[in-house]
Amino acid sequence: MDLATELAAFSPSPELLAWVENRVGGLLEQAKTSATEIHWRDAKIEKLTLELAHLRRMKFGVKSEAMVAAERDLFDENLAADIAACEARLAEALQVAETPSDQPVPEKKPKRERAGRQPLPEHLPRVEIRHEPENCTCGECGQALVLIGEDVTEKLNIVPAQFFVEQHVYPKYACRPCETLTAAPAERSVIDGGMATPALLSWVMISKFLDHLPLYRLEQQAARSGVPLARSTLAEWVGRVGYALEPLWLRLGELLRESEVLHADETPVQQLDPGKGKTKRAYLWAYRNNALENDPPIVVFDYQPGRAGIHAVNFLAQWEGALMVDDFAGYKVLFQGSVIELGCMAHARRKFFDLHQANASPVATEALRRIGELYAVEAQAKDLTVEERARLREMHSQPRLESLHLWLLNTRKSVANGSALARAIDYTLKRWRALARYAENGFYPIDNNPIENAIRPIAVGKKNWLFAGSEAAGKRAAAIQSLLETARLNGIEPMAWLTNTLQKLPTWPNSRLDELLPLKKRG
Repeated sequence: MDLATELAAFSPSPELLAWVENRVGGLLEQAKTSATEIHWRDAKIEKLTLELAHLRRMKFGVKSEAMVAAERDLFDENLAADIAACEARLAEALQVAETPSDQPVPEKKPKRERAGRQPLPEHLPRVEIRHEPENCTCGECGQALVLIGEDVTEKLNIVPAQFFVEQHVYPKYACRPCETLTAAPAERSVIDGGMATPALLSWVMISKFLDHLPLYRLEQQAARSGVPLARSTLAEWVGRVGYALEPLWLRLGELLRESEVLHADETPVQQLDPGKGKTKRAYLWAYRNNALENDPPIVVFDYQPGRAGIHAVNFLAQWEGALMVDDFAGYKVLFQGSVIELGCMAHARRKFFDLHQANASPVATEALRRIGELYAVEAQAKDLTVEERARLREMHSQPRLESLHLWLLNTRKSVANGSALARAIDYTLKRWRALARYAENGFYPIDNNPIENAIRPIAVGKKNWLFAGSEAAGKRAAAIQSLLETARLNGIEPMAWLTNTLQKLPTWPNSRLDELLPLKKRG
């Protein structure tokens, strides 16, 4: 049918005919454009939906244990950001699709999975911002509005680090009759005559030793706020604060050595060697009390220029008890006296896990299964008393240990000497007495993981420190890290604790030093 011929039969005017033709042609073109837009919109929604499903499978699927912890953290952070961005794009596309139109829209909007927002911490201060209606009268009848309730929404806010100046004013008063002057004594400070408050000093310490920010970055942060803080000034503050905190660190070591069971480990750090124009290897030795006891957790770091066992001997002095360590030969001299050796089951397991990952060794898989049963018993005993844990270990751990030992002995007979599997079995058998000793009572730990967890932040920080400037700087860092890590383990906010301590320390008596330590009260 020819539209122009049909319209001509009604003898329309040329102007009307032209208008109708243009109008109809425009509607047809608009319909074609809308159909094309809907097609591309649906294709975009489908693409984003598939992309989001793929990202979620990556997030919730099994991850390779070949990744180290830092790599997994970075992977998770980037994946979470990708998922959030994809969800935002998909939500925007669906919102456009749901805009009213004459064209069909997708039937169902995919539901976003939410775990529910966690309530904001109760200890944070609340700042109320009221949103009142524009008018206090009813928009329909003009009558006055009456408050019948409130909807409260909480959002988390932050005030970035903000520098300001404290002016300490000391008024001077005089007695006219006797001409006596009276004024409040000057406030004592960790750094006499210094311009930094305890809060500012704490910010520098926390940034350097917990957030692992080099001093030049703190210098840059201050400069952005128009505050000149020379790196040499910051370094001087670190040295003065480290010296002031040294008595607390020494006291923490004394309390640590009162424990009957200790963990020990060491990690290498680079120390600047100015005479040779390069760095040399030093060591940060770490000690922790027993996590299975009811005492507040304590971690003490000891910086030494080497890895010789004499450093552990000197730190522990005349201490007697059970020491949880790996197979490092430096500790062996301790076990020739009254110190009892405890072996780390996690180290033994790690050797079989590496084999399992490398070639899916059936023997390694079986060893992991048997060791896993031992850890399952420990999981059941986590919240038990020492006596209850001892009974549980006697009933379930000791029989499994005997079975594992016999299985390792029999398996070793058929394994070729020099192979990786032989080395893994030999390591476990050589240390068997120390590895199995934990099951003899209820207060020995099964592994050295507590101290390895305490050292982990040091490993992160080393990548930012690059090296310690001197042995004195290393010892100072060890003292500060000991106090801050102990505070963290005790659930004490480090910034608040350090600020309060630096305020009190200049006038605090040595006889009450324990009151300043970052230790929680015993339950």
